[in-house]
Amino acid sequence: MTENAVYDAIRTRRVTRRMTTRPVDAKDLDLVVRAARYAPSAGNRRLQPVRVVTDARQLRRLRMVSPGMLPVPQAAIVVCIDRQRAAGYGFRPDAPGLYIDVGTAAATLLLAAHAVGLAACPVTSFSRTAAARLLGLDAPIVPQLIVCLGHADQDQPPAIGKWTSGRPDA
Repeated sequence: MTENAVYDAIRTRRVTRRMTTRPVDAKDLDLVVRAARYAPSAGNRRLQPVRVVTDARQLRRLRMVSPGMLPVPQAAIVVCIDRQRAAGYGFRPDAPGLYIDVGTAAATLLLAAHAVGLAACPVTSFSRTAAARLLGLDAPIVPQLIVCLGHADQDQPPAIGKWTSGRPDA
């Protein structure tokens, strides 16, 4: 550990693929969701709205259309792109900045979850059409990434493709 809390949080945050059934505290979830508004975004336009899912039945349905969702989360935050607002600012639908902002929002959410003691796992392998339908999103709002939230199970699968050489702290 260093004397820099931010660096230590970046270094110690992990993707959690197994979570317990312990519920996520509403105050912790609120802090994580509120952190998304502090994520850097192109021109500070905030074209990446988030949707929170805590209903067990809706989470189960979301998992059904998300082959990449390995954990069984107690909550999820879906990061979207508002294509209508983006077009209003002159962004093409495939503008890289829109997707970069999804990434910065996700990184901020993952760090915020870690800061409040929650486990998290980002998911990009899911049906965007089915997820939008499940979440009742209007056509211009397109889900891009899901952050699963919960509490880490003590038994975790081994890291996939763990970085073992050339790493400064290896």
